[in-house]
Amino acid sequence: MAKKRPVKYVSRDFQDIKNSLVNHAKRYYPDSFKDFNEASFGSLMLDTVAYIGDNLSFYLDYQTNEGFLDSAIETKNINRLAKQLGYKPTGTSSTEGVITVFVLIPASTTSRGVDEEYLPIVKRGTKFAAEGGGIFTLQEDIDLANPANEVVVAKVDTDTGDPTYFAVKAKGRIISGELFSETITVADYNKFLKLKLDGIGISEIVSIFDTEGNEYFEVPYLSQNVIYQQLENRASDKTSVPYSLRLKPVPRRFTVDFEDGETFIQFGFGSADNLTTDLIADPSDVVLNIHGRNYETDDSFDPSNLIKNDKFGVAPENTVLTITYRANDTNTANAAVNTITTPLETDLVFKNRSSLSDNVIEFILSTVECTNEDAIVGDVSEPDQEEIRTRAFDSYASQNRAVTKQDYIALCYRMPRGFGSIKRASVSQDRDSFKRNLNLFVLSEDENENFIAPTVTLLNNLKNWLNQYKMINDTIDIIPGKVINLSIDFEVVTDVDVNKFDVINDCIAEIKDEFGTKKNMGEPFYVSDVFRVLNRVPGVIDTVFVDVDTKTEAGYSQFPFDIELNTSPDGKIISAPDNVVFEIKDFDQDVQGVAR
Repeated sequence: MAKKRPVKYVSRDFQDIKNSLVNHAKRYYPDSFKDFNEASFGSLMLDTVAYIGDNLSFYLDYQTNEGFLDSAIETKNINRLAKQLGYKPTGTSSTEGVITVFVLIPASTTSRGVDEEYLPIVKRGTKFAAEGGGIFTLQEDIDLANPANEVVVAKVDTDTGDPTYFAVKAKGRIISGELFSETITVADYNKFLKLKLDGIGISEIVSIFDTEGNEYFEVPYLSQNVIYQQLENRASDKTSVPYSLRLKPVPRRFTVDFEDGETFIQFGFGSADNLTTDLIADPSDVVLNIHGRNYETDDSFDPSNLIKNDKFGVAPENTVLTITYRANDTNTANAAVNTITTPLETDLVFKNRSSLSDNVIEFILSTVECTNEDAIVGDVSEPDQEEIRTRAFDSYASQNRAVTKQDYIALCYRMPRGFGSIKRASVSQDRDSFKRNLNLFVLSEDENENFIAPTVTLLNNLKNWLNQYKMINDTIDIIPGKVINLSIDFEVVTDVDVNKFDVINDCIAEIKDEFGTKKNMGEPFYVSDVFRVLNRVPGVIDTVFVDVDTKTEAGYSQFPFDIELNTSPDGKIISAPDNVVFEIKDFDQDVQGVAR
């Protein structure tokens, strides 16, 4: 029996594999294989085998790494692994805010007030344009007859001094983005039909109808076969409770996936021929409103639905789907104060239109003006890989409830992007409270990815979102965090043989690479890291000093912060309170150095 020849399993790269093959040939085939010249045919064969082995080793390692969330590098794999942990990546988000509308209304001929017959309703869907080109859509009807609206005299009769026109000021909620429609022809029946949409920057699917008029409803998972539908409340308490919720079975449903900047919708594999809605799961989770649709659904997964489904929903067949979606341009989704000034496609509805003067109505339409008294700001950038990893792990740990401080932070990041996006969050317990009162500090981002305080709308959305998951005995105060902009000045000693200006540029580039990743709230700034980074730059002999200070001039944060008071005795660490995040806003301007 031939002796078993040992195999070396630790050789993984090209050169190691080739060396092992050469040693193997020399040891076991000394008489038949002697030509190891690099130009020989034998060397060619060894190189070929080593090349194949190197490729197999690489792809084996690569595929193994891609199977774990903490080591995967491809965005599509990170998204898929995140979904397994309960975090569903989203597409481009929309921003929300409040629009103020001004309309001139003629004075009444029988009283000294407004002629109420000419008070219209600004209909939902009216569009407004910002100076930067962004489009914003009205999310609700604005009733100019509402007594809460402000009314001031706009024009008076020069002879009598009596008012002739009043200016009515009213407000309504708006959302960024435009609505687009796309039609897709579906032929034969196909299980789990998946369709790709052509739109770019899609933030949400508003509606899907087929040729027969059947509506398809979005759900987080195809196994969820019921939603809560939002209906207008016509009862006596409609003022305080404008909408009511009704449990609705949805055999026709779909899910939305965002992959590599593309949007896909997927249906189940049921057939309309055997459509049944008898087995309806009873969702007991708190529901969440979704923008652009008149129904609500939950974002959590109910395992009980797995045994109470109708083949995961009906798949469309032999029909044409009309898909309406909202799309955003990330460059125009935000708007500064008083920059949304142009009404587009103004839709005014008068109660008794036939009895009113056409000339007066035309005049009213020509007087419509608008503005945004508050900035409309939200994070419209897609989360990067590290953000997705962090949020996925936190989402899995929180399990749709908020018990620990980390759970609250995870839920802040999980809030649907349509309601606004939280980029940094920190929780601390109020030491002055006898109860379990928590202070939640949050920050958002502007279009330039700089930290800013969240808007009032975003704070309200976050409060409603957290109320679904918080412990019953928890009270939460949501407070805007503080941004402290830092500047760095340094001096280095360089080698006499190098260009000191090139070295300074390299130093600034290294600092940008090291500190370009945004810090978390409450995370200290390590001055010692600046010394370490500078000393590793080629051409730098030594770092003489590093001075870190605050930037408070125009365009920077105005919050006062005492650097010396928060610096450790050895000068190596600058501590940050729980509500503070350090940020270098502009590395080209805020990082300066000299060399000698």
